[in-house]
Amino acid sequence: MRRYYHGFFRLSLVRILSQSLFVGVIATASLVSSALVLSSKADAQAPQSVNPNELRSYAKAVLTMEPRRQQAFDEIKKIIGNGEVPKIVCNDKNSLGGLPGKARDIAVNYCQSYQKVVEENGLTIDRYNTITTQVQSNEDLKRQMYNLLLRLQKNP
Repeated sequence: MRRYYHGFFRLSLVRILSQSLFVGVIATASLVSSALVLSSKADAQAPQSVNPNELRSYAKAVLTMEPRRQQAFDEIKKIIGNGEVPKIVCNDKNSLGGLPGKARDIAVNYCQSYQKVVEENGLTIDRYNTITTQVQSNEDLKRQMYNLLLRLQKNP
């Protein structure tokens, strides 16, 4: 009976951690996506659907950058101290300019690193941003992304 409870607890804990990671990853992707947009353009065409290879590339980029995001956030928080870390938008010089020197350097390096990882995974910044928007607005795609993130965490 004790082992069963322990296994159930572990399964529940894994599920909770996976869901928390998924929410954090999507929130991070959303923030970075909005941050990497260099210009907004009106597109009269319907957005191109996301193919499985693109979704996999997107998920790999997000998973690669999540530990780096956490590290950058922690480093900036240490520099700022007890104050709240402001919203950092990569293409908004005002949000970066409001950070102390070392924190600004960390944020800039993080933004550059994210862009590089996105491109190394075969996506353009514009396509990455489009996929982010689609994942946020399409429940089926969101579910696919969640399942893919879980599979990639188990078997990178």
